Amino acid sequence: MNPILLELGPFQVRYYGVLMALAFLIGFFILRKLAKEKKVFKDLDQVADYVFWMAIGILVGARLLHCLVYEPDFYLTYPLEILYIWKGGLASHGGMIGGTIAALIFARIKKIKFYRLADITMVPVALGAMFVRLGNFTNGELVGRVTPSWIGVEFDGYEGLRHPSQLYEAFKNFVIFLIMYKFNLMKKLPHGFVFWSFFFIYGIFRFIVEFWKDFPLYNGLTIGQYLSLPIIIIGALGIWLVTRRKLNAKKQPKKKKKSK
Repeated sequence: MNPILLELGPFQVRYYGVLMALAFLIGFFILRKLAKEKKVFKDLDQVADYVFWMAIGILVGARLLHCLVYEPDFYLTYPLEILYIWKGGLASHGGMIGGTIAALIFARIKKIKFYRLADITMVPVALGAMFVRLGNFTNGELVGRVTPSWIGVEFDGYEGLRHPSQLYEAFKNFVIFLIMYKFNLMKKLPHGFVFWSFFFIYGIFRFIVEFWKDFPLYNGLTIGQYLSLPIIIIGALGIWLVTRRKLNAKKQPKKKKKSK
């Protein structure tokens, strides 16, 4: 598949870039809807500012981790290539780290409770991740292992038919999006539960999908699987902590109001 949608002289419009733009545009409206329902922001105009912060945090974190972990030799040789995001090459684990840092800073500056903000953020983040993986497919990158099955796809520059692991990832992220949205509709969940659930579920799904990716193995696992293990553990720990805190709060006796 040709990754270029349109060419106007030296200017190129790639499917990847269009999909990224759609991810942030749709994510903005989803976030605005949830923020309004849950009254997270004092002023809904702050949603646009927050999306900008998140876009920078996710892109910087995802790009840096990809360049430094997956292809360090290439990017150290050609450092300017780090800026060419439209060519693809974003590591979702780095995006999670960068996005979390951006959300923490934004919440602190705007004096918003972090968990309330983070819980609704996981919905558009999961959907956005789906668009990114579709972009990987159009770019013909991050291909899967060779397969003789009917589901195999031929990618330029690769021998044989390959698992369309990018589409597996896209489907996985869409499922996570549905789960995160459903969780946000459940009123009895403790604040922070959706946020940490995203880490936990994403880590497990990502670990599984890695088995179909054509990445080098180190003691039987890919780099992505090693990165997913701490994500799973951190997510599980976070779920346990916020759930325990809510249970402990329920056990504490309510203070009686003093009669006047």
